[in-house]
Amino acid sequence: MGRMVDGAWQPGKVTEDSKDGAFKRQDSGFREWVTADGGPGPDGQPGRPAAAGRYHLYVSYACPWAHRTLIVRALKGLEAMIDVSVVDPVMLDHGWTFETGRGGTGDPLHGADYLWQLYARARPGYSGKVTVPVLWDRETGTIVSNESAEIIRMLNTAFDGLGATPGDFYPEPLRAEIDRVNAEVYDRVNNGVYKAGFATSQDAYEAAVHPLFETLDALETRMADRAWLVGEAMTEADIRLFTTLVRFDAVYHGHFKCNLRRIRDYPALEALLERMLDVPGIAGTVHLDHIKTHYYASHRDLNPSGIVPAGPVLPWADRVAG
Repeated sequence: MGRMVDGAWQPGKVTEDSKDGAFKRQDSGFREWVTADGGPGPDGQPGRPAAAGRYHLYVSYACPWAHRTLIVRALKGLEAMIDVSVVDPVMLDHGWTFETGRGGTGDPLHGADYLWQLYARARPGYSGKVTVPVLWDRETGTIVSNESAEIIRMLNTAFDGLGATPGDFYPEPLRAEIDRVNAEVYDRVNNGVYKAGFATSQDAYEAAVHPLFETLDALETRMADRAWLVGEAMTEADIRLFTTLVRFDAVYHGHFKCNLRRIRDYPALEALLERMLDVPGIAGTVHLDHIKTHYYASHRDLNPSGIVPAGPVLPWADRVAG
């Protein structure tokens, strides 16, 4: 996967964070906030004021973490306020690149060839992971945040006074329950598929794959008589689960060996997936071509040939962007 060490890019395999057999996700390196008035973030993080046109979002259509930010940007109607650059779906020796031959947009801000060059620009001497999403501040020329869970909360409220579409996906009365569901879904599902897929020992794989399906089983039961995970309307809990569900049958089931069951074998979860695709704006953020190309063509230590499979046939595939 690669990373920055003292400001220089170091190539690496996707399983390099699994040296003892178990995958361990690296922490995000940039954690400032955008707030309505430029005040501090919720935990005292340095704040920057919301402003139309000031911020730029770097994403991969393939990445489930970046996908969260695209969904909230669409739901909040922020397309005209926050523009987007899309990296190439294939990530090899140089990490994420700005090649344009497979649906990437290039980098209109700096003309960079590689995402790591933006990290070096933002923080000379930086050591750490180089990931999407990246929320970039044009005014100060640096990265505000590369933590998707925090970026979606910024987009949820910070731009409301500037004409964002009304809607709160992290409402105060439901926050404790949303946080509880998010924590379990993150550990066992969102990150659980990676812990199974990037495991380099049988024990580590078993320790991830069984809790993953136990949690999917529990979520199926939870959703049997309700439309949304928490409360009576869609919240960020649904958004955070959706980006894993929509990739599961196409990628995680086969490529990551998460093959005890498919999402299509969970009627309530499949219904949630399709219910979210019915929400205006969401289907347009789903690019199955980028998703499949990224995982199968990038992870050469898992799939040495780089061949992208033709299937599976998904019942909702003709409804999404690509």
